[in-house]
Amino acid sequence: MQAPRAAVQRSRAALRIGLSHYIANGLSVALGLFLISAGVHVWLGTLAAASAAVGVIVTAPPDLPGPRRGKFWQMLPAPLIGLPLFFAVQMLHAAPIRLGLVLVPATFLAFTAMAWGKRGIPIAIAVMFSMIFSMATPKPEGLDEALHRTVIFGLGAALYVVYAVLANLALNRRYRVQAMADVLLSLAALMRTEASQFSSREESGDVREVPAPLLGRLLREQAALADQLQATRDIVLESPRTAYRQRLAGMLVIVLEMRDQLLASELDLEALQSNPAHAPALREMRRVLEALADDTAALADALLLGRTPEPVPDRRPQLSAIHLAPDAAHAHGASGPTAAMLARGLASRIGHINDEVLRLVAMARGDVAPDLAVVRANWQMFVSPTDWSWRPLLTLWRWDAPPLRHAIRASLAIAAGYGIALMLPWGSHDYWILLTIVVVLRGSLSQTLERRNSRVAGTLLGCVFAVALLSTHPSPMGMLVASVVAQAIAHGFAVRRYLITSVAATVLGLVQAHMLNVGAAPTFALFERMADTLIGAALAWAFCYVLPSWERNQIASLVSRTLKAQARHARLALGLGQLHAVDTRHELEWRLARKEAFDSLSALVQATQRSLSEPRAVRPPIAPLEHLQAHSYQLLAQLSAVKSMLVLRRDRLTTADIEGPLERTAARIEAAIGSTPIAGSNLPASPPATTLAGAVPLPDPFDNDVSPWLLRRLDLATAISSQLRDDAARILQSLDHPETDVP
Repeated sequence: MQAPRAAVQRSRAALRIGLSHYIANGLSVALGLFLISAGVHVWLGTLAAASAAVGVIVTAPPDLPGPRRGKFWQMLPAPLIGLPLFFAVQMLHAAPIRLGLVLVPATFLAFTAMAWGKRGIPIAIAVMFSMIFSMATPKPEGLDEALHRTVIFGLGAALYVVYAVLANLALNRRYRVQAMADVLLSLAALMRTEASQFSSREESGDVREVPAPLLGRLLREQAALADQLQATRDIVLESPRTAYRQRLAGMLVIVLEMRDQLLASELDLEALQSNPAHAPALREMRRVLEALADDTAALADALLLGRTPEPVPDRRPQLSAIHLAPDAAHAHGASGPTAAMLARGLASRIGHINDEVLRLVAMARGDVAPDLAVVRANWQMFVSPTDWSWRPLLTLWRWDAPPLRHAIRASLAIAAGYGIALMLPWGSHDYWILLTIVVVLRGSLSQTLERRNSRVAGTLLGCVFAVALLSTHPSPMGMLVASVVAQAIAHGFAVRRYLITSVAATVLGLVQAHMLNVGAAPTFALFERMADTLIGAALAWAFCYVLPSWERNQIASLVSRTLKAQARHARLALGLGQLHAVDTRHELEWRLARKEAFDSLSALVQATQRSLSEPRAVRPPIAPLEHLQAHSYQLLAQLSAVKSMLVLRRDRLTTADIEGPLERTAARIEAAIGSTPIAGSNLPASPPATTLAGAVPLPDPFDNDVSPWLLRRLDLATAISSQLRDDAARILQSLDHPETDVP
């Protein structure tokens, strides 16, 4: 029974990948390569087609799914910078020393593009490709041949820039759907991870509130979802003028609300886990949450397949039917909320997720119109800028700036690789060492190690495939088709699975080099490429330790950003203005603050995860960082619950009773974490949040005023903010005094 189910799951996962925007983008790039190369082949011949293909391959890295606005300016820098460098390398083919003197500073120039973050990475890679693929061409006979190749290279690049803009325009509708489906699948995976917490401690075998591996997985999935949401905002929230675009934008807004509801769904869970009598209720809640995750994934599949999603059942009755065991402690007069009340509250919060899933599916079916009034006039505030600014480059020139150190590191690695390549007996293939360094060397040791392993394994497999292909002596058109297929796979999986990209890129590089060097023997290529790959990967790994940018160096600023974002989010989530009227401006500010709270926490989680691959002596204090991340997560959950009560249960609140506590809680959280604590030896000690806010009997939240429950959430949020302050102080103390690091 398990085998067929596993086979169905694997086939479904493969279908989702095949229909994703990664594959659509890879196929689009491959089609552009085929059309341009085939056209130049018919017009100017085989060698010209190979040079034009190089222009396409060099220009393609920045061609990623994105908004229509700014696409041309995103594509232009790579060929604009790469064209003169391609020509310079052509002219210096016969002068290796002078060529090296161009390669090294040009590498530094290319890698300064990393100052623009994720937008700059493909630009840097593309500029390096322009020089490396120019080295792969035979030595030109003179100035005329060098100019001819450069013109053909520029023709291929220019045609591809135009093609990329038009293709992105044509695929925009599909990209919107695919990006939305991808977010829904990630959300469904997060819902399943949340559901896995719904078991008693006896069943889970772990006495902690949230087992460490599960908490780490939750934080990583939340961080990944935050990155995905930003990429999806950039596409889905661009010019939502048509009804269909507005529907997708409305669905994205619902997804953001569901993330908040998921955060709140785990509140008070530990109190129920400690009571074995509530294990059946927890199991039933888990089944409901998993069913809702299945509904969300099914909606994503329907979007990918272009189908109208099926209606989903309302699971509120199922939640209402959950049997709750009586609480013995409460029967003897214990104060505070009973376990049964907490279980009802937990079931109610899962009910809110159920309501959002129903809205999501209804909106996808067109049964419900989207309500976009909150962000209609200011959507541009939620998307990434598309214009280029000089500011990142101007702030680069600090010795401790990671992009500057990485640019120097890459230049030195290229210099070493080029020097070694000149001394090898197969020096005519020196570009392969440099290509390996470029694709493996990354800004952090963690990313470089991952790339190194994938590159070596992928090159071995790719060499075998390429040698087998070339040994059949394919026709020029056959090699063009092989290049197109390899380009589609390499580009499509570059972000998703680099091992597959490495295999395809190896095939592409060898076939392209064979087309540029007609008559080269393919049999020795396997040994050459593997040796070059091992040398390049080893150099990239070694130079990670030259002017390193250890994660420890940026932890203090990331902690400060996280605390300030949490404090601002708390101030806006607890604002008194929302008690009297739903103000669009206030809601917009709160949504922006919520976005920054998640983004800053995501950056901290990812930096901590990357630091685990670094030498133990330079790692930041992992234990306090994990505590701070967990408490940030809990504070967001408490505030999400408060916000939900203020929005969804406003009619069950007594305004006079909660106005003062809301204002005081916001002030206390601001005082605790509004600025980064100063590290010191006398660290404060705050009581655990779970020991507070339980001294007063609480009424049944379904039959009475819920103001006491909101006050309980405020007390818990205040306690958690104190714990955040303590965590930050310990982190800063450990950074200032490494001997106090907690292993």
